[in-house]
Amino acid sequence: MTLDGFIVVTLILLMIVALAREMLRPGLVLFTAAAIMMAFGIITAYETVAGFANIGMLTVAVLFLVSEGIRQTGALNRFAQFFLPRRRGRIPFMLPRIMLPVSLLSAFLNNTPIVIIFGPMIKKWAEKLNLSSQKFLIPLSYATIFGGMCTLIGTSTNLVVHGLMIDNGQNGFSMFELGKIGVPILVIGTIYVAVFGNWLLPGKKIKFNKPSRDFREYFYDLEVTKSSPLIGQTLKTGRIRELKNLILHSVEREGKTLSPNGEGIVIREHDILLMAGKSDSLNQILTLDSVKLRGIDELKGIIPKSELRQYETVIAPRFPGIGQTISDFNFVEHYKAVVLAIHRNGERLTSNLGHLRLKPGDNLVLLTDDKFIKNWGDSKIFYLTSYIGEHSSSNGAAKRWISLGILLIMIAGATFGKYIYTPRDISFDMFYFAALAAVLMVWLKILPAQQYTKVVSWDILITIAMSLAISKAMQNSGAADALARTTINFSQSFGPIGVLAAVYLITTIFTEIITNNAAAALVFPIALSAANQIGIDPKPLFVAIAVAASASFSTPIGYQTNLIVQGIGNYRFKDYLVIGIPLNLVSFIVTVTLVPYIWPFGN
Repeated sequence: MTLDGFIVVTLILLMIVALAREMLRPGLVLFTAAAIMMAFGIITAYETVAGFANIGMLTVAVLFLVSEGIRQTGALNRFAQFFLPRRRGRIPFMLPRIMLPVSLLSAFLNNTPIVIIFGPMIKKWAEKLNLSSQKFLIPLSYATIFGGMCTLIGTSTNLVVHGLMIDNGQNGFSMFELGKIGVPILVIGTIYVAVFGNWLLPGKKIKFNKPSRDFREYFYDLEVTKSSPLIGQTLKTGRIRELKNLILHSVEREGKTLSPNGEGIVIREHDILLMAGKSDSLNQILTLDSVKLRGIDELKGIIPKSELRQYETVIAPRFPGIGQTISDFNFVEHYKAVVLAIHRNGERLTSNLGHLRLKPGDNLVLLTDDKFIKNWGDSKIFYLTSYIGEHSSSNGAAKRWISLGILLIMIAGATFGKYIYTPRDISFDMFYFAALAAVLMVWLKILPAQQYTKVVSWDILITIAMSLAISKAMQNSGAADALARTTINFSQSFGPIGVLAAVYLITTIFTEIITNNAAAALVFPIALSAANQIGIDPKPLFVAIAVAASASFSTPIGYQTNLIVQGIGNYRFKDYLVIGIPLNLVSFIVTVTLVPYIWPFGN
């Protein structure tokens, strides 16, 4: 390997460490690496920014507008109400009824808005049927991943690989070509989650043949007031007569946590009672004089008691208070809201909240009023905001049908565009029809014109563009050839299938610790060089990269939708490992088995 190759590999390793430790946003980390490579003369200034003209990256940008237009109409909300089961059933039947329709949607729309809309709805639906939402939220995320594997536009990763193929003189993927491998993974993966989800996913196991108990998933911190009739009562069970429909979980006193047991707990003034209840218990709590919701005094004189609402929101990377403590970042001043609790990595944090530093993915329980969702419901500083029920769009049915019609025309055009004859040199590709769809969304007022820049995730676009620049640096420096030779040496005894397996494994490891788009772009030149060195068609390797980069099941940080449901589902990191590692293995086996038959190695 040349000196330039060692510099590139060193920078990539440092970049991976920075991404894994979340030192900066992914786009900034990759931009830093690309700028240093440019400073060393490994890539030119033009090659550094050439990714912004990549057809795959630009298609991703335009599809953000199309997806937002569909979301604005409320079509996704109506669709969810249609497919969610109305009665309890056996989980192997309920999960596919949710996962398959979601996979169908995510094959054509951006995954993030699907999870943002369906997540709170599924949580409310599960509470209504006395089920644990933890049995359904990770499957929701997985369903969007499965669906994204099935089409060219299902995920930005497919478009990144497609764009790199075109830049390197290869034919890109057709609209449904990846479905040849994506659909088998979708079917097998859905069956796996449906059959084993009840045992491997956290939350109370669902038993169909037993009567359902009143499932309480929401918690409230209630401070015992001065002269409260509760003072002096001895609690031996979780029931308190004055607090109907609430169950005592624990008592916090002077920094210690006490649990009700046979000896009992004598309630004292200023004790904090952690009570479990339904999502609509807030109205009952606000009428009580014996206890008060912790933090409510901060809103006295700002919001009338009758207008208080409890919201859940997940912090996005654009949140201005990232890295600050709750005390430093004044929620009352910024949002007229009080943080009641934070869910992080499956734990509910209420003690010493003022000293807790905020991170992306934190699920905040806020006390505020109705204006919060009007002001911040569509903001990009939060992944989602939800109140009891769902936040529905006011757009009419006509716009919903028009937006769906535009989407269907876009899909049909991208699929059959190559068969359309024109005397002009017009390329009827995915970008052509996506651009027209986005323009129609804006001019027909389906997507508010003033929001067209807000709905685009610029960090994702910068990450993709800089990934392409780093990919070029790997080719220019010889690092890709050297890494390809190493890959071949490790797998040569298994032939091309061994190289295919190695490329898949490298990609899937990268995608679990860095972004999926960066993983695809970094492994692409290695796969291309490996294919050239052993004299095979590189397309099977590119398919493996596309699948492996999307198949992020084992960590919440590998895929954005995993991170979102971690917040609203209160999952721990290990919950993803338990259900996700076997699914990663299933995806690997299916890919390595089917890809050589569908896309032969011979030229």
